[in-house]
Amino acid sequence: MKHFTSVKQLGNLEEAFAKARYVKENPFADQELGRNKTLLMIFFNNSLRTRLSTQKAAMNLGMNVIVLDVNQGAWKLETERGVIMNGDKSEHLLEAIPVMGSYCDIIGVRSFARFESREDDYNEVILNQFIQYSGRPVFSMEAATRHPLQTFADMITIEEYRKKERPKVVMTWAPHPKALPQAVPNSFAEGMNLTGFDFVITHPKGYELDPDFTAGARIEYDQDKALEGADFVYAKNWAAYSGENYGKVLSTDRSWTVSREKMALTNDAYFMHCLPVRRNMIVTDEVIESPRSIVIPEAANRVVSAQTVLKEILLSL
Repeated sequence: MKHFTSVKQLGNLEEAFAKARYVKENPFADQELGRNKTLLMIFFNNSLRTRLSTQKAAMNLGMNVIVLDVNQGAWKLETERGVIMNGDKSEHLLEAIPVMGSYCDIIGVRSFARFESREDDYNEVILNQFIQYSGRPVFSMEAATRHPLQTFADMITIEEYRKKERPKVVMTWAPHPKALPQAVPNSFAEGMNLTGFDFVITHPKGYELDPDFTAGARIEYDQDKALEGADFVYAKNWAAYSGENYGKVLSTDRSWTVSREKMALTNDAYFMHCLPVRRNMIVTDEVIESPRSIVIPEAANRVVSAQTVLKEILLSL
């Protein structure tokens, strides 16, 4: 594995899950693999689970880790070509990237959608500049369109908890006061469509995602109908994708909040969320604190997903 930007790059899923199980059962078995190798983690946006889990994964593999928060202590970076740099940005990404690459062996990048231009966001301008100019293997720690480490952890978690060969997995939109990127729902849809599970996406009209990610899923605008018989409920907010509404909040309808009444429609489903979560907006206290909530094991599997991917990249060096 040279770069990791999509769960499609995992290849055969049975083999990927087997590798993840080995990592989970033997977290320190491959420390020589990362010995004297350096991971550089670059954050353009905030992080808790991604930062901690990826750093822990690298340490489990014996790697040195450098963490750069671009917004804390670094020069402000210009990302656009052709601009006259007479403002507050002192350094261009095109010089910064190869310099960063000279200090490490692998680079992880976290850069969210800006909602300024759908074209720029969906062309992954920042992530692709790192791939093009760093000279190093690059993996996504959440980009504008995907969050593959999160999705791999989600897939590992479902694999661990599913009781049937083809469970029903429902990804439901839920209200949020701010406009959130489509990266997690895009990526989760992409991952579920690789599994062959019964996968349903439910959301209000106007919140349709990019069909490049959702093709193969069933779309249901009636949340109650979608939840019937579900084995897993994955709640997530996202802003509108289409046309003039790109990046906008079209609804904060609290009737879409995942509540005890909503979960009662399911097949005693497990509740999932990538975290952080707005309680009593996305999900009620009683649901997220219930025995069927697996958000903590899901988050713990972020170490497993990151370590499995880093191991594969190290093997390719």
